[in-house]
Amino acid sequence: MEHNNQDASAIANALEEDYFKGIYEGDIDKLKHILHPGALLFGDIKGEPYAKNLEAYLTGVKNRVSPKDSGKPFKGTITAIEVINSIAMAKVQVKMYDFHYDEFLSFHKINNQWFIVNKMMTDISN
Repeated sequence: MEHNNQDASAIANALEEDYFKGIYEGDIDKLKHILHPGALLFGDIKGEPYAKNLEAYLTGVKNRVSPKDSGKPFKGTITAIEVINSIAMAKVQVKMYDFHYDEFLSFHKINNQWFIVNKMMTDISN
């Protein structure tokens, strides 16, 4: 196996269609399509530690006002994708509500589909 542009394109497409749209619309089905059931999420928000499993994260998304419905700006940007064999790392930025997140997303290719298996994030808003 080797890394190639086709895999990076598949990851970029999944980020745009499932991850960013899922967050923006509050669509947990889109998020379930890209997030592995065992995914873990870690980081900090406004300096406070953040740690959730997928179920807790999706419950939070489901029960909040989506960025789309809030009327506040939203922007998801892919800044880097690196693929090696069946693993990959994407660096993304997500601006939503009054937050600006830098995120590292770990991917694993399982049954020919790329899944986020770990999300690390930090709020860099001032």
